[in-house]
Amino acid sequence: MSEIPNITFDLDAPGLSTGHLVVPKGADCEALSLPVFSLNKGEGPRLLITGGCHGNELEGPIVARRVIEWLPETQVCGRVIIVPEINPLAVQACTRNTPIDGKNLNRVYPGRADGSVTERIADAVSRLLLPMADTVFDLHSFGPTWDFPPAIITHPIADADLMAKTLKMAEACKLPVTLLWEYDAPGMFDTWVHSQGKLFICAEFGGGTVGAEALAIYEAGVRNALIALGFVEGKAERPTYRQKKTSQTLETLLSDELKSPASGIFEPRCSMLDEVKQGDLIGILHPMESLSAGSIDIRAPTTSVVCAIRSGAHVDANEELVYLARPLNL
Repeated sequence: MSEIPNITFDLDAPGLSTGHLVVPKGADCEALSLPVFSLNKGEGPRLLITGGCHGNELEGPIVARRVIEWLPETQVCGRVIIVPEINPLAVQACTRNTPIDGKNLNRVYPGRADGSVTERIADAVSRLLLPMADTVFDLHSFGPTWDFPPAIITHPIADADLMAKTLKMAEACKLPVTLLWEYDAPGMFDTWVHSQGKLFICAEFGGGTVGAEALAIYEAGVRNALIALGFVEGKAERPTYRQKKTSQTLETLLSDELKSPASGIFEPRCSMLDEVKQGDLIGILHPMESLSAGSIDIRAPTTSVVCAIRSGAHVDANEELVYLARPLNL
């Protein structure tokens, strides 16, 4: 087995090709072979779609496979590369982080060729797939313990032109929410892509259980993006969500994150996208270590929109409970 990452087929070959991205073995595990789909229709935009970065966010791999089913009959130009499961070890374990080294793939970019398995995956993607694309769609969801609307998320970008292009593309997906999230952690995939002047779209496909209606919305959002980029002909359609065909652009700041004051069971008292005023009850934390410990009200510090809320879960002290947001003034 090669000691450097490799792709088992020629991504420049015209037409439909499939094969694998081979991540070399290391001291912690054997080599990985990640299935890769490529459809090259010649001149035009170049897109990389990845799913399964976090193994407990299963909507991304499902939608990626759905796109593979219909794209060959609809793509008219350019090249699309799709890797449905970019972290198969985490997907198989249904865990956010890679079980072998405990690392978050979305915190180790651009990776290390001589690192642990998560770092080797990031290195392989950075070396071999990212140079082949102008735009990246990374398909996520908020995971099983959160309620969150189908959304496109982006973080503030220093390059004003790239920021404007990102918001424009996000809104072209026509999902219920476009969210500008003030969040910055080292090693994020989008930060690495932005550093190379490329467009990055992070789809956060809701949370909770994986359902047919939600998957249809997510697939429609990806199709709309492919239309906007020129890969697919047709008219973009806004999907119906909660019996409405609407969308909104929101902003959430670091100060909008509400954390648990103690450990216990969180009981939500409102739903995602509810509008709340200062002092409104958002949820109740029930400490369980003692029957004499009183429940703690979690109230809105400002007038805002409930963007994400824990869907009833045991939490530790200082763990996230709620993300608030407000309309973004462009």
